[in-house]
Amino acid sequence: MDPVTVSILIDRPREAVFEYLADIANHPEFNDHWLVDWRLTREDSYGAGAGARFRVQAPGNRFSWADVTLAEVQPPYRIVELGRGGKFNRIRITSSFTLTPGPGTSTKVEFTTETEPAKLSDRLLESFGARGWTKRKATRAMRRLRSILEEGEDRGRRATVAGG
Repeated sequence: MDPVTVSILIDRPREAVFEYLADIANHPEFNDHWLVDWRLTREDSYGAGAGARFRVQAPGNRFSWADVTLAEVQPPYRIVELGRGGKFNRIRITSSFTLTPGPGTSTKVEFTTETEPAKLSDRLLESFGARGWTKRKATRAMRRLRSILEEGEDRGRRATVAGG
């Protein structure tokens, strides 16, 4: 799937937004409407190497498990997640959060995600509306992120270590 990019302006300092996003255990709080059953892959959920496994609730998705790891963490500017999903984990996932200063003390958060299907069958399945669906869900996630950070809205559940 070609890259999908959504952005939003959050009325919080860039460092505060970065600290929240650099802890992968916080990600279910704003993504739990489409990414569910989060489990951390290690105890330390902050910074490079932190990772999580989750299910993608997409229509017609038979192989819903995916995982991501924070591969690149450049405070307070950028976070890159690398992972895999789909059947036999053969679909590569690359996502990034880029934070730039906005007017005043606000921060512009730009989220970009893309997948690299390994087989023709994976590409065909993605061609049936995956890009539009992903953009809608990511846009909602960014709105939820803004409401959590600006208004302290109910945060929901954080990810935990499996079995813990």
